Order: sequence, then C-alpha cells, then structure tokens
Amino acid sequence: MSNQKKRNFQIEAFKHRVVVDPKYAEKTWNILEHAIHEIYNHNASGLSFEELYRNAYNMVLHKFGDKLYSGLVTTMTSHLKEISKSIEDAQGSLFLEELHRKWDDHNKALQMIRDILMYMDRTYIPSTQKTPVHELGMNLWRDNIIHSGKIQTRLLNTLLELVLKERTGEVINRGLMRNIIKMLMDLGSSVYQGDFERPFLEVSAEFYRGESQKFIECCDCGDYLKKAERRLNEEMERVTHYLDAQSETKITNVVEKEMIANHMVRLIQMENSGLVNMLLDDKYEDLGRMYVLFRRVQDGLLKIREVMTSHIRETGKQLVTDPERLKDPVEFVQRLLDEKDKYDNIITLSFNNDKTFQNALNSSFEYFINLNARSPEFISLFVDEKLRKGLKGVSEEDVEIILDKVMMLFRYLQEKDVFEKYYKQHLAKRLLSGKTVSDDAERSLIVKLKTECGYQFTSKLEGMFTDMKTSQDTMHGFYASHPELGDGPTLTVQVLTTGSWPTQPSATCNLPAEMSVLCEKFRAYYLGTHTGRRLSWQTNMGTADIKATFGKGQKHELNVSTYQMCVLMLFNNADRLNYKEIEQATEIPASDLKRCLQSMACVKGKNVLRKEPMSKDIGEDDAFFVNDKFTSKFYKVKIGTVVAQKESEPEKQETRQRVEEDRKPQIEAAIVRIMKSRRQLDHNNIIAEVTKQLQSRFLANPTEIKKRIESLIERDFLERDNSDRKLYRYLA
Repeated sequence: MSNQKKRNFQIEAFKHRVVVDPKYAEKTWNILEHAIHEIYNHNASGLSFEELYRNAYNMVLHKFGDKLYSGLVTTMTSHLKEISKSIEDAQGSLFLEELHRKWDDHNKALQMIRDILMYMDRTYIPSTQKTPVHELGMNLWRDNIIHSGKIQTRLLNTLLELVLKERTGEVINRGLMRNIIKMLMDLGSSVYQGDFERPFLEVSAEFYRGESQKFIECCDCGDYLKKAERRLNEEMERVTHYLDAQSETKITNVVEKEMIANHMVRLIQMENSGLVNMLLDDKYEDLGRMYVLFRRVQDGLLKIREVMTSHIRETGKQLVTDPERLKDPVEFVQRLLDEKDKYDNIITLSFNNDKTFQNALNSSFEYFINLNARSPEFISLFVDEKLRKGLKGVSEEDVEIILDKVMMLFRYLQEKDVFEKYYKQHLAKRLLSGKTVSDDAERSLIVKLKTECGYQFTSKLEGMFTDMKTSQDTMHGFYASHPELGDGPTLTVQVLTTGSWPTQPSATCNLPAEMSVLCEKFRAYYLGTHTGRRLSWQTNMGTADIKATFGKGQKHELNVSTYQMCVLMLFNNADRLNYKEIEQATEIPASDLKRCLQSMACVKGKNVLRKEPMSKDIGEDDAFFVNDKFTSKFYKVKIGTVVAQKESEPEKQETRQRVEEDRKPQIEAAIVRIMKSRRQLDHNNIIAEVTKQLQSRFLANPTEIKKRIESLIERDFLERDNSDRKLYRYLA
C-alpha cells in the first residue's frame, strides 16, 4: 500500500454557468415581506415556515443579504408606526393594557421572524457587524413606540401616577405594572433607568420630603418612627412586586435620607418623646425601632450613642454627688446596680447587644463611679451588708448573680486597692463575729477577685480564712489538754497572723480575774506548741456571752463586747460605780469606754445599766448602777456598741493615708521592673508605662511617680543622663 502513489483530489467548477433569474431577489423578498405582514396580522397559521426559511437562506446564499436586512427594517418600522397610533389612541386605563398587548404581539412576531431569518442571523449579520434580529426588533420598538413623542411622557406620567395612588392607599393593578416595568427592563437598563427609575426616584424624594415635614410637625418621636418604618417596608415590598431588584437600595436610600437622616437630631432631641424620654420610660420597642432605622443612615448610631452617653453620665453624676443619696451606702450601691441593669436591658432588648453601646455604657459608669472618692468604701459596705444578712435564704444561683454584679462595679473602680483595704476590714469583722451568711459566698467572691486582680490581691484574704480554720483546731487541742476547764467559763481564741489581718492599734484592758487565768493558760499552751511566736491580745475585737440576773429574778443571756463584759463584771462586787472608778479598774481607752457605757445605759431596750444624771452623752462625773427594772421579751439580748456604719472623717483620712503609704512600694517596684527590662527610658514613657502596669489596682498619680523616681535615684537604683535630664538609666 505504501508504494502506491498518493492521489490528489480536486473539486472542479460546473462546466456550464448557473444563471440566476434577474428578478429572483425581488420575487423572493416579496414572499418574505408578505409573510412578515401576515405574522403581524395574526395570520401565521397558513404559512410554511420551512419554505420561508429556505427562501431567506437562498437570498443570503446568493449575496442578497443586504436587501433582506434593509427590507426587514423597513417592514418592521412601518408596522410599529401603525402599532404606535393604536397605542396613542387608547384612552385612560386602556393605555397601559393596549401597550402591554401590543408588546406581547411584537415579541411573538419577533420570535417567528427570527426563526425564518435564522441563517441570516448566523452568517450575514456577524460578517457585516449588523444588529441581530431580536435586538433589532427591541431597538425598533424602543425608538418607534417607547420614545415616540406622544407615548414617552404619557407612559412615565401614568406609571408615576399609579405609584402615587398606591402610596396614598389606593389599590392598583400590580400585575399590569409589573409587565410594563419588565418591558422597560427587557429593552435595556438604560431605558429602565432613563425612562422610569431616575424620574421615579426624584418624585419619591419630593413626596417623602413633604410627608416627613408634615409628620414631624404633628407626631411624637415614637409615632414618627413607626410611620418611617412602615414607608420603608412599603417601598421594599413595591420593589419585590414590580420594580427591578437593583432599585431597592436606591429607593430605600431616598426614604432613609428624607425621613431619617434629614431629621435625626430633631427626632433624638424631641421634647417629651425623644431618646432621653424613651430611655427614662424603658420604651424598648421604640428604642429598638430607632436603632434599626438609624443604623441605616451614616452616623445614625453615633448620634444615639452620644446622647445616651451624655444622659447616663449626667444622671450618674447626680446619683453619686447627691448628699441625700450618700447617707445610706447600701442604698447608694443598689441604685448603681439598678441603673446598670436598666441600661443592660435596653442594650440587650433594643440595641441588638451592640458592643459599641456596651462600651459606651461601661465608660460612662467608670466615669461617674470614680467621681465619688467613697465609692470603693460603699461597694465594700454593700458586700458586707449582703454577706452579713442580705443573702439569707437566697439560692446559690442568685448569690452568684449578686456577686457578679458587685464584681462588675468593682471593675469600674480606679482605686481597687482602696476597696481592698475596706473589704479586708469588713471581712475581718464578719469572720471574727461569726456573722457571715455563707462561707461559700465569701470564698466565691474571693475567687472572683483573684481572677480579676491576681494572686497578690487576695493572698491575705485567703490567709484570714486559713487562720480561722487553724484557730478551731488550736482550741480543740487546748481543751483536750486541759480537761479540768470543762465546768468554768469557756474561752474561744482566734489566733490571727499579723500580716494577713487589718492592723489594729493594740489596746489592752484589765480582764476579769476568771478570764485572765484562762488567757494565761492558753498563752502557755500556744507558745508551748509553737516556737518563735508572740501573742498580743486584741481585746477591742472580741465578744462575750454573760448570764445576768436582774431585780425580780428575771434572767437573761447578754451578748456583749469584751470591753462591755469587763465593765459589767465589776458590778458583781459593787452596786454603784462612777465613770472614773470604771476607767481606773478596766483601763479601757476613754473613747471606747464612753461608747461602751453609752450603749449599755442610753439605748432603749438595751439599758442594762442606769446612769445619773440621765442624758444621751457620757460625762466624767456620771454614776452607774445595775438597772433592776431591765426587761426584755427575749432571753438572749444582744447589746451592740454605738458605732457609725460609715467611717468618720478622721478615720477616712487615716485609711487614705495608709493606702497612699501602701502604694509607694508598688509604684517603686513597677518602675524598677520597667527599667530593668528597658535599661533606659525618658520621663514621659516611664509615667505612661507605670500607670498602665498599675491600673488594675489603682490610678497612679504622676506626681507620686515622680517622687518615687527621685527616691530610687537617691538609693542608686536609677541615674539621670548627663546631657538629657529627662532620660533615666537603670543601675544594675
């Protein structure tokens, strides 16, 4: 096979010339033109589409494509001019119906014509870069119908009039509207936008401008927002029913601008119904609506946030600076918690839990809580009240909720170390008097404080609990080694580690002989079991239960302080004692003794002593007797010591001084830590870094930081740079 020669095939032209009938093109076009007329006149059923297709095919094949194309344009144009007249003649509501019907007819005709001229569409049109048949039909409809002088304006006005009718509550034929709008969209986005959308948006802006002006004059803020919301929803619904989906953003922008953006400030500040009134009256629904609507416009939420923040700061400032409200610390803190709950609810229910609003709320609370220097003390007093009695019978979950709320306020405090000072004092009193509602609640709060501020913050507090537990074990050991003490007075000692507990000035007093013997035995036992320790009695912190028999033989058990016990025991050996004798016998400090006598002689229902002359205050010449007429319906009577719940001014100054002293080593430690890692740093940066490091405990005063830097320079921890006095270097 491979040896055979390859054959070359060649196609030769016909030997004789093919002669085309000179009138072929004219005749063929006439057949096609007649067919187009028949199609437009709804008589297409008698046509042979196969024959027509072949005729069109042959015309293109014989190079008469140009005649075919131009003939098509002329024939279609003449038909569309007739259609235009019939549409123009349609009256009233029939105008759109006629337009839609003719558009339907034109589309069907166009489909048939395109099928007949398919060969021209595929070969002649691409090669000559003319417009394809379907697109040509659309363009001719646009130019001869939609853009005809008598139809264009009439069509736009009719459509806009129908939209206005719908806006004013009338029912319109949405199906017809949808069909006409779809026709404009099918003719191209430029037709839809130029012939309808742009004028529609302009008219809408004018409509809503007028309507919003009318509403804002006669409605309150809540009602206005409802109307604005309804209008927005109507426009979105209108888009889904008969407008282009891309028009939704444009029309909603118009409504937002005219009804919300242009009136934002006026709505927020509206008298008796604006944002502040909504906040005061907890109008969650109105606030939610305002949030949703204002979120749609630029800076809308910022405006709400600014007004809300200034309102919270203003009301908070009044709350923490009003002298009337500062009289009861527990009530003061409860008001803060109620205020926080109120705004938390608003942010959750109305503001979609928006983080920016939550941050604004937090910064507002931090601002006004720290305006009152006594906030740390009051929060500690609130905790004290709750853990003494306020949480009795409350479930564990509710206890946790209350403690979490307290922790939230604690986080806002800039002077957390001041809170720690007071908390330690109050905790000590609770533990020593056995007045805590629940050890679990106490420990839970300490765990929360530890999580928030670290181990250092709570190590001493945990040490206090350890001491209480150790003291119980010590007492068991003491009584086990002294079985002979079973019948006499009972002694319970709490041994407190000096560093863990709040420092108290140690004021001694002369204990009754029976108690002195017991105390000495305990001291001997304790020092015998623990080496290298020193015990000093804190009699000012103790309590006692003593049994007393009054005039007519009525017996009571009195719960008193150690000082009160010392005074009462003197009356076993005397009927009458004056102030000087009592002071001499007990050696109790004068201020404490006066308070102690006042609580036993001047408080109604607790007056186990009688004094002469009778007065509210204790004088140095007063004489005291056992009150034989004392009665109480209770067998056990608690006689408290007259004491202020809040600190007095000198005590406050003393606490503040102790806090300032405690801060000095912390500031110095922070400076050394920073300089050790940075080696050298300028003054402003040290201030900034130290403030940042210590802000979890307190807000460091720049003047104090400067003093501590000077102190460290004197002690050769740091040195100043010779050329730049504001630059410091660390000395290893």
